[in-house]
Amino acid sequence: MLGGKAAVLTQVTLAMCVPAAIAAFLIGQPLLSPAHLGTILGQPGVDTAVVGSSLYLAAIGLLGRLYWLRVYPERILSHMSVPLTLLGLLEREPSHGYDLKRDYDAYFGRGKPLPFGQVYATLGRLARDGMVEPQDAEPGAGPDRKRYAITSIGVTEVEAWLAEPAEAEPHLQTVLFAKVVLALMLGRSAEGYLDIQRAAHLQRMRELTEIKRKGSLVDVLLADHGLFHLEADLRWIDMTSARLNALAEMVRGA
Repeated sequence: MLGGKAAVLTQVTLAMCVPAAIAAFLIGQPLLSPAHLGTILGQPGVDTAVVGSSLYLAAIGLLGRLYWLRVYPERILSHMSVPLTLLGLLEREPSHGYDLKRDYDAYFGRGKPLPFGQVYATLGRLARDGMVEPQDAEPGAGPDRKRYAITSIGVTEVEAWLAEPAEAEPHLQTVLFAKVVLALMLGRSAEGYLDIQRAAHLQRMRELTEIKRKGSLVDVLLADHGLFHLEADLRWIDMTSARLNALAEMVRGA
């Protein structure tokens, strides 16, 4: 099935790129020097150049498609919660970029520390959007010692994010954990959030169960895959709910 999809995608890409290469050749003719104005399709070497250009465009298109479908979600979308997590950390108290990185890595970035460059780039975007504001830098301190404070707009954004359940899908634990820890840090109801998330998971499990009831064998296997992951998440939610008091003491005492 995967090979068939790849073949179809390749054929579609080539079907689009070949006419594009020919059109570029014909349109570009008036822009060439007089020595090349008489060049036409069918002359030696011209057909090869057009086909080569088509294949080049097809390769670029396929690579772009691969980046959009695979690399972009894994490398870019996986960091979409970083700005909100940093906002949550700032709601505790104004902090320097260095302190934010330290706390982020300690709670959320184990095995994958947050680069300093990403911290300051994110703070810059948050300041641009009015969610944080830089305060006076400490005397003699470098740019990395500038202190940032959250604004009322930023607080509203954090509140909305914490109240919204994450999409019920596998590999969700990092977002779940970040929201639980931040809720405890900020004195909000982590238990209430876990209840909302549990309800979202159960709803998704009901949908997958219905797919199993009506679908083909392939649908059943795919639904089972999702259900097993969601069941593991539910067990994690229940275990975390039972340990919230201990986790709160550790987080607030840090």
